[in-house]
Amino acid sequence: QVQLVESGGGSVQAGGSLRLSCAASGYTDTTCMAWFRQAPGKEREAVASIYTTRGNTFYADSVKGRFTISQGNSENTLYLQMNSLKLDDTAMYYCAAAAYCSGLNMGGNKYWGHGTQVTVSS
Repeated sequence: QVQLVESGGGSVQAGGSLRLSCAASGYTDTTCMAWFRQAPGKEREAVASIYTTRGNTFYADSVKGRFTISQGNSENTLYLQMNSLKLDDTAMYYCAAAAYCSGLNMGGNKYWGHGTQVTVSS
């Protein structure tokens, strides 16, 4: 069982930056980690993913060039550096881990954190 705990959310003005962190613990059968987000009234969407063994990264078109997903040295920590934040980036952000990924699509066993809120204001 994998436990995921997100941190780093908060309120920021448009154009600003935030760095989200996700601490993973417990047995893991996963090869992929990702960040998702869900805005009020919208479906949850994948933002970025990373293959934990090979380091390949994938991004949603809406965040390319602005967000960077990365792992800590121990592979038990996941980060999302968010720059040039826009009003549309306001959402609850979730850390996720999966048995495997194909780009931004997760497969097999999936694990989710409880989320951290990001609010971007003008």
